[in-house]
Amino acid sequence: MNASDQKRLLREMIFYRRFEERSFEAYMERKIGGFLHLYSGQEAVATGVLEAARCGHDYVITGYRDHIHAIKAGAPAREVMAELYGKETGSSRGRGGSMHIFDPSVNFMGGYALVGQPFPLAAGLALACKHKGTDQIAICFLGDGANNQGTFHETLNMASLWKLPVLFVCENNLYAIGTRIDRSSAVTDQYKRVVAYNIPSSQHDGQDIDVVMAAAGDAIAHVRAGRGPYFIEFMTYRQRGHSMSDSNAYRSKDEERQWLERDPLKIYGERLKKAGIVTDKDIAAMEKSVLDEIENDIVRFAEESPEPRIEDLNKYCLDDQPDPRWIGPLAQGEQHG
Repeated sequence: MNASDQKRLLREMIFYRRFEERSFEAYMERKIGGFLHLYSGQEAVATGVLEAARCGHDYVITGYRDHIHAIKAGAPAREVMAELYGKETGSSRGRGGSMHIFDPSVNFMGGYALVGQPFPLAAGLALACKHKGTDQIAICFLGDGANNQGTFHETLNMASLWKLPVLFVCENNLYAIGTRIDRSSAVTDQYKRVVAYNIPSSQHDGQDIDVVMAAAGDAIAHVRAGRGPYFIEFMTYRQRGHSMSDSNAYRSKDEERQWLERDPLKIYGERLKKAGIVTDKDIAAMEKSVLDEIENDIVRFAEESPEPRIEDLNKYCLDDQPDPRWIGPLAQGEQHG
């Protein structure tokens, strides 16, 4: 990787951090509603894995901490922010919100609110790739907490049996909402759990983007060569609570301080400075450029975009007609316990 690409990756990670921080501010201003799960601290994983993949060619799917995965996969940041605002110009036309970013035009097949939901969908995408005979693969991002779902085990079993071209990327940030992994999983090293399904796996530092790219490159090459699925685990840490409603009181300040010392932006920035690729002045210029882009283009676009219209409630239904099983009883005033 040349110096230009290295500077680009540093700016990308800075952009992702500031995008999430600005989303935090907009939520506090009540311009974003519903749920909001931020990615701050884990930027090296999504950035590094998808840098090693073929974005727009390979399929990408993830859980509800999905903004950065979508943008790196190719979804316009303007449309992602507009979706957080619930606007008609959003990636899901304002109907999905933070947990349901979706852009099939770049093969980003969505963020999903149900824990464990992406597993079988990723297997289905991989099966489609296999039937089509392309060299496409499916990349499924997941949190460590999702691995206790039945869909995890069912999907890995099928993926192994059918030698599906799917890469499972576990972002192990040590907590499932507020439950630490050693209290919820009998095996804390998640990559060891797939041994039962005869799937090769490995564990790596998720805070160092160079490590992430190298490990992801090897795993992707394995999958793309038709050798079946691969499971890769990256140890990382979210710098905020699970969601905006999380007080984060369950983590010690010492633990948080230790992980902040291993901030992926800090690690990569210091490495590039030491190599003479960037200076403090260059990084400051990146920061200013990123903040200007987010405020004067992305946030402005979201705030000036129109709200969805009530008369367009059914606009994106497959048959333009609501399913009476869903809204009929409610329209008739039925009460449900």
